[in-house]
Amino acid sequence: MADPMTLADARTARLVKSSTVALELVGRSLAIVRTQELIRRAAQVDGGVLLVSERGVDVESIAREIHDRARRPPATFVHVVCSSDPARLDNALFGPTPENAPSDLEWISHDSFIGAAFGGTLFLQDVVDLPAAVQARLARVARDGEVRLDGQPIATGLRFVASAAPGLEAEVHANRFRSDLYRRLSASRIDLPQLRERPDDVPALATRILDDWCASNGFAQRAFTQTALALLAALTWPGNVAELKSVVERAAKESTHDVIQIEDVLPALNLDRAPVRFTPSGQLREARLRFERDYISAVLQHHGWRMADAAETLGIQRPNLYRKARQLGIPLTRASE
Repeated sequence: MADPMTLADARTARLVKSSTVALELVGRSLAIVRTQELIRRAAQVDGGVLLVSERGVDVESIAREIHDRARRPPATFVHVVCSSDPARLDNALFGPTPENAPSDLEWISHDSFIGAAFGGTLFLQDVVDLPAAVQARLARVARDGEVRLDGQPIATGLRFVASAAPGLEAEVHANRFRSDLYRRLSASRIDLPQLRERPDDVPALATRILDDWCASNGFAQRAFTQTALALLAALTWPGNVAELKSVVERAAKESTHDVIQIEDVLPALNLDRAPVRFTPSGQLREARLRFERDYISAVLQHHGWRMADAAETLGIQRPNLYRKARQLGIPLTRASE
């Protein structure tokens, strides 16, 4: 993966021109429809945008979506990972500052990230990791909207987009993150939904991931069976879309079928209380029993081992689920916790 702190990459950063929406925004659930609307609104104003999300969410793709939809003419998108190299972050963002530089505005050099982002978007990933001195300088740039570029006063015309994990407010309250910078970065705040909050979107996401993988690797288009999609939708995905992407791509790589089946998906999963690998042995009845055990285990895990909810998803009565679980040897100790 290219280093997001490479200035050459920043200068040559291109806009994402695609007829398809960013992968993170695929779906029709209420949560993602609301997020799409928030992104549309944020893109039409010039203030800062703060993206709040758990791990496994491709925040860069969301930031680029905001950049691409901006009302201003397209310009450069510069991506800075704030945790990648704090020791050289100040110089990378601003460039060297002469000893006798005027103190009325921040001094920026052409060969800096901020200089490269003029008129475009500066995306600060993991913004909470910014050193205090860099926070102070960025707050000043965001406040003034003007800097000295190699000595000459000039308006930056740039938009700040930042990402952070939940809990940034606690860092602000503890004075570990500047409140003035936080206010400017969060003029528009978007709390990105986690995949467990929108299980109905999983089939569409998995299909899109599979289509993209096939196109990138020169394979004819493939599809999932409904049972395979049902299994994927039943999981909680603590690693969000990144985890789903890893599982789908692993299943696609190892499958020999034109249609990805349940037995192709199971080996790619690391299910709690379910076999990790699928071994194609035994008769059809034995394979069916293995599938039932794995699928019921996945549904129970998705519902936190709440039997009533799991039974409803499976379309059976709760007593039948208890009986089926006993027959298949699925431990139910979690159900009584």
